[in-house]
Amino acid sequence: MGRGGEPRRAQARDEELGAAVARAQEGDEAAFAVAYRLVQPGLVGYLRGLVGHDGETAEDIAAEAWLEIARDLGRFRGDGAGFRGWTATIARHRALDHLRRQKVRPRPSALEQDMLELPGPHSTSEQALESISTEQAIALIAGLPRDQAEAVLLRVVVGLDAPATARVLGKRPGAVRTAAYRGLKRLAEQLGAARGVTDDGAGPLGESR
Repeated sequence: MGRGGEPRRAQARDEELGAAVARAQEGDEAAFAVAYRLVQPGLVGYLRGLVGHDGETAEDIAAEAWLEIARDLGRFRGDGAGFRGWTATIARHRALDHLRRQKVRPRPSALEQDMLELPGPHSTSEQALESISTEQAIALIAGLPRDQAEAVLLRVVVGLDAPATARVLGKRPGAVRTAAYRGLKRLAEQLGAARGVTDDGAGPLGESR
């Protein structure tokens, strides 16, 4: 999912998304369906990472978010990338509302912070997520500390860049880059340990999807 993965594919579709959103704002229902198709998979993946593995709950929260998105679509100003960030912000608010209602805190990590400082090349982190399915990736990401999990989900699953992710989370881009890097590095370590692959680049971490 790294440099050649989902973020790049998402960015490549942003021109199409921006055009669809502009037409949808003029009342084109088919264009709104296009925008939904382009955004929904990443949005649901992000929500599954926030609320756990209950797919129906993530889908329900996404449906609530889309009702708000449709209602406020005329107020949106921006391009395709901006629309991804805007929809992610709305979905995040709905997910946090759900967690508060359920009195459930996002899953805490059992990992010690000092373990996140272990050295490892970023390319290995990218290969790690490329080697597993989206469902497996989301399950692993959900076990990270919340700041790292959200940064990775928004950047890798939703396809936002660091500044857009920072706006969704209310943080500085540098903090988001650090959190995403540490989260990806930890995921690479987990997968490497499970498959007997080290960080020295001795071999691939499995075949890409």
